[in-house]
Order: sequence, then C-alpha cells, then structure tokens
Amino acid sequence: MSESTGPQQPTPSPPPSQPESVRAELTRLRESIDNIDAAVVHMLAERFKCTQQVGVLKARHQLPPADPAREARQIARLRELAGNAKLDPAFAEKLLNFIIAEVIRHHETIADGAR
Repeated sequence: MSESTGPQQPTPSPPPSQPESVRAELTRLRESIDNIDAAVVHMLAERFKCTQQVGVLKARHQLPPADPAREARQIARLRELAGNAKLDPAFAEKLLNFIIAEVIRHHETIADGAR
C-alpha cells in the first residue's frame, strides 16, 4: 500500500541529490500515505470485529458461514462506489473478495467451535 518499509520504521528520506523542495514534498506525501495505511488497517480491524459478531450469531442459529446473495450485492455496491471515487472497480472487487474469503474462513472456524 505504502512506500514505507515497515510499520515501526520512519519514512525513508529521498536521496540528498534531489532539491530540498522535492525531498520535502516527497516526505510530506509519504507521511500522508503512512497515515492512510494506518487508518485502513484500523478500519479493517473494526470491520472484522463486526464480522466476528456476525459469525457468532450465524453459528448460534445454525446459519451458513457464506451468504452468496449478500456477497453479490456487496460486490456490486462496492464496484459502484469505486467507480464514483475514481478507483478501479475491478481492484475494489478483488479486495472485497479477499476480505469476504477471510470472513467466511472466520465464520467457519466459529461454527466449528460451536459444534
């Protein structure tokens, strides 16, 4: 996601051969990218907290871990949101499919533990 080298490491500086204004702008942009990456991670963590609760509810009521109709609606919704935000809808779909697969895996684990 970001050009940073890791979560605990400072944003790398551009080579000193670049003009100071270029180095400052690159540093400013990279710091913004790092902040956005942190926000994305926190948002995903919050999303997974909610989906864990959904998994518990599904397990308690013997509902299947996956809901293909809901997933299809969410993919269509995110593709539209992505297009409106000038983000590649195919990328948004791939990202959501990855997240959905992880959520289903969690739901299966929760259901297995409830049996």
